[in-house]
Amino acid sequence: MGNMKTPGVYIVEKNAFPNSVVEVATAVPAFIGYTQTASKNNKSVLNKPIRVTSMAEFHNIFGLSPNLQFGFAVAADAVSADMSLGEKHFTVEASGKKYRLYHSMQMFFLNGGGPCYVVSVGDYAADLAKDGMLAGIKTLVKEQEPTMVVVPDAVSLAAADCYTVQQQMLMHCGSKMRNRFALLDVHNGFQDKEDSVAAFRAGVPNKEIGDFGAAYFPWVNSTLFSDSDVNFNYLNDEGKTALQASLNDELGTPDATSDIGKMLAGLTATETAEEDPTPVDIDKALRASCITYPALIKEICSQLNLIPPSGAMAGLYTMTDNARGVWKAPANIGVLGVTSPAFEISDEEQESLNVDVNGKSINAIRSFIGEGTLVWGARTLDGNSLDWRYVNVRRTMIMLEQSVKLAAKAYVFEPNDAQTWVTIKSMISNFLTGIWKRGGLAGAVPADAFSVHVGLGETMTGEDILEGILKITVLVAITRPAEFIEITFQQQMQKS
Repeated sequence: MGNMKTPGVYIVEKNAFPNSVVEVATAVPAFIGYTQTASKNNKSVLNKPIRVTSMAEFHNIFGLSPNLQFGFAVAADAVSADMSLGEKHFTVEASGKKYRLYHSMQMFFLNGGGPCYVVSVGDYAADLAKDGMLAGIKTLVKEQEPTMVVVPDAVSLAAADCYTVQQQMLMHCGSKMRNRFALLDVHNGFQDKEDSVAAFRAGVPNKEIGDFGAAYFPWVNSTLFSDSDVNFNYLNDEGKTALQASLNDELGTPDATSDIGKMLAGLTATETAEEDPTPVDIDKALRASCITYPALIKEICSQLNLIPPSGAMAGLYTMTDNARGVWKAPANIGVLGVTSPAFEISDEEQESLNVDVNGKSINAIRSFIGEGTLVWGARTLDGNSLDWRYVNVRRTMIMLEQSVKLAAKAYVFEPNDAQTWVTIKSMISNFLTGIWKRGGLAGAVPADAFSVHVGLGETMTGEDILEGILKITVLVAITRPAEFIEITFQQQMQKS
């Protein structure tokens, strides 16, 4: 009325609905590692979080996959060999730097991944170093959207450096930001079941913030590479020479002018003439004429397909969140693009993984007949905590906290009186009612699922109001997974 000084008609609009709480995103992982390039719009994006939504967009900004080289040599015995053919034993070992980010990104999108952030900390010419990865984690501090942190290249470091990076991932998620979740791989999680698990538990000691992270074990055998994708060019120079010698021995040193002799000579040729066989011709001929070469290709393909599971798990988290909600435990779901775990885990072996005296639970990836490869665990690294034992409980609480926090910012500097209290209480209650209806909170009625408290004498004292403090207490009953199902059978007396 104070602005009405001139006679006339004035229109006043009033909001019919109060402010609402908007549910924040829950499945936006941030991947940190090494890429072929890091350029967007002809500008370097090295050590900068970049949002991508597909593998094609990743290719445009960060390039293609690394070219891993392998060594090939005769082994002394079957124990030290990677490949055995009768009485002959060979070692096949990667000789280059093992960059794992690219293939983890493939597994992420293959398993239902969507928008994510990528931080490139170096190209394929750079050495794998913990300092670069730690610097990449720090770049995420100013980004509010990511809700998960994944560093697949950490397991390519020495064990001590890997654990340092993983500790900082947990510190970043649990102490610094408290709005995101870390997905960890077990170093050397493809061998020495007990040793690798024990070393991981000793190397990642932050149990105070363990509920902000989860570990998955063992590694998985993927389907990213097939035998047709691999040829002798995956061998380093020494490996090609050793292969040539082995094939000469197998084939009886064929005449250099024969077709197969020319093929063998082409393995190590540095200069080729127009009439010389092409690499494709050499590959086809060797696959058809000998035993060692196809076995070698199969072994190289097997090693290329062995990858840590964190990238796939980030995709499964995203798929589960989109299909069921963040309150659904990301477990008892199949891992796509995988033929099997690196090794089988029995019920007895999983007991020590799932329940640990220090609470550092590790989630198993297991193979079941007729069901494929399933994620068979949903615990955080704080497995002894009744509050934060389960992954979905911690991630649901993160979503609720961040959603309410962002909505409550609208009331900063508003009058700290009953009208504001009622408005905030109704806003949060409406939001939680929606979550309860979708199955995110446990209870037969909303009153059993949550309660919101705010007001003088309820959450605040008169001194709090004088200090400008508005306190809100929210109690929620988050759904927990049925991890153990017990079915009791008992005989009864015949009644008819």
